[in-house]
Amino acid sequence: MFDTLKRNYLNAYEKSDVHTPNFDRLAEKTVQFNNFFAGSLPCMPARRDLHTGRYNFLHRGWGPIEPFDDSTPEILRQNGIYTHLVTDHKHYWRDGGATYHPRYSTYELIRGQEGDSWKARVTKNYHIDAYHKMDEEGKQRKVTSVNQDFVNRSYMPTEKEHTMARTFEAGFDFLENNVTEDQWFLQIESFDPHEPFFVPEKYLNMYGLTQDDFDGWLIYSHDDFSAEKSALVKKFYQALMTMCDAYLGKVIDFMDEHHMWEDTMLIVNTDHGLLLGEHEWWGKNIMPIYNEVAHLPFFIWYPQLEKSGEEVNQLAQTIDIPATILDFFDIELPENMKGKPLRKIIEDGEDIHEAGLFGVFGGILNITDAEYVYMRAPVPGQEHQLNEYTLMPTRINRRFMASELDDMSLTDAFTFTKGIHVLKVPMKSPIGKEFQRFGHKLFHYQSDPKQERPILNATIEWSMIQKMKQLMMDNEAPESLYRYYGLDQLHSVEDVRQEQQRNIKVEHIELDGITLLNQQLKEAYLSVYRSLENQKICEQFREDLSQKANEPVTKEDISSWIKQHIEVKKQAFLLYQLEVVMRVD
Repeated sequence: MFDTLKRNYLNAYEKSDVHTPNFDRLAEKTVQFNNFFAGSLPCMPARRDLHTGRYNFLHRGWGPIEPFDDSTPEILRQNGIYTHLVTDHKHYWRDGGATYHPRYSTYELIRGQEGDSWKARVTKNYHIDAYHKMDEEGKQRKVTSVNQDFVNRSYMPTEKEHTMARTFEAGFDFLENNVTEDQWFLQIESFDPHEPFFVPEKYLNMYGLTQDDFDGWLIYSHDDFSAEKSALVKKFYQALMTMCDAYLGKVIDFMDEHHMWEDTMLIVNTDHGLLLGEHEWWGKNIMPIYNEVAHLPFFIWYPQLEKSGEEVNQLAQTIDIPATILDFFDIELPENMKGKPLRKIIEDGEDIHEAGLFGVFGGILNITDAEYVYMRAPVPGQEHQLNEYTLMPTRINRRFMASELDDMSLTDAFTFTKGIHVLKVPMKSPIGKEFQRFGHKLFHYQSDPKQERPILNATIEWSMIQKMKQLMMDNEAPESLYRYYGLDQLHSVEDVRQEQQRNIKVEHIELDGITLLNQQLKEAYLSVYRSLENQKICEQFREDLSQKANEPVTKEDISSWIKQHIEVKKQAFLLYQLEVVMRVD
């Protein structure tokens, strides 16, 4: 398993300049899925999908395996299958992922990735100039990770010490000691090619690069890179993909040498992709989940079926992987598992899903039926409808704060918790407001895979909404989530048509005595207002904009005010916030 493997950079899927000959070999030896999609995003939410075979993101954000969850590695272990995990994915040993790896019989954690708190050095000297477009809290958090990353890199001077090399070495150690045994499951999980793009010189040189060219850290942002910077970042990612390809080749070689294809299943997958300039975005999580993030590469060798060099077009998702593994070992699937064994597709060409959901908790809710992709944004005024449901109140790298839990309650609203009451925690962060501006989008995925031409068709949108509601019901989505996305107001094609007309209509908005052009300008105004450093300058900002007579305030008005009243070194952050908030695609 690789993290952040871009499908559109693999020649097995699309013509690419990236050197990946072993992925080509893999395609020849396996069945390649052409319509494989993510479920929950990003990293650890996807891994909960991988353990449980059900969506995480409808009920909770980033967090550990829950006490009531059915974990596939644990089920295998309970049924006499030896399970072993080797990984350099640091989030397994942080607060928000700490209960996944103990589900395996044994595990080996490879230290040093992405600012992992590994090697100690009190004084660190990395400069923070590159992060001038981030707020102070975000900047310091990023600088802490980057500083630690560079400490860690000093202990990895050659490819042999690189985290990917050590991860695969640990995997081969298991294989060499157990290749003649039966009844085992091995998960070799590489954090690469996730950023930071730390790449040995050998692979950089293949793309005309050196490690001095770029530190490998990517800031999630809209596309304001120069052409030179854009090309450089992409090449670093490509070089790291080529390294991934080389180590994949070692796995294929081992299976060849030991005739493992006769009785050993091989799955090569990823949790999500990444935007590298597509749609004028870099990264993930802060924008709509376009195909470059959600539409994934997936390869599987199923020894009993002996099918290789073939492609299938049926819809499948991450939640189907644990079902497939349990089915391979003839173990009954848990009642609450929603994924389906992929054998039905490979053997019989059978459809296992009419449609599938994917998304980030509290962000845009997405559905695909392998012909269309529909994106449903949170609606204004319903932010209070979003709640997290958990018995493991931790974030990515911390516990919940007391202030986040001060109005929690207990609920037994879901059957998948097996009669256990769970915490219902109202969300206090402005997740909904961050995504409302993008609106609802419909794309014909088959004819427009790059999603450049949104469709306005009430009949098709209503059809996708009906499928969305059905899947939400099947997965026990909270009732409040229907209100959060405005789905409770839609009961017919005519309802959708009226909603489309309301969203097209431009309505001026009054706020603080100011007339703003539209909802996006309102959010832009509030974003800048909240980012100003003191109440005096906030009041001046509001007062100056309220003086504009007869016409609504525009983006240009706000930008001009920043340039006239804010000192130069602080303008970049505010202008960037304005630019990002105004992005609606």
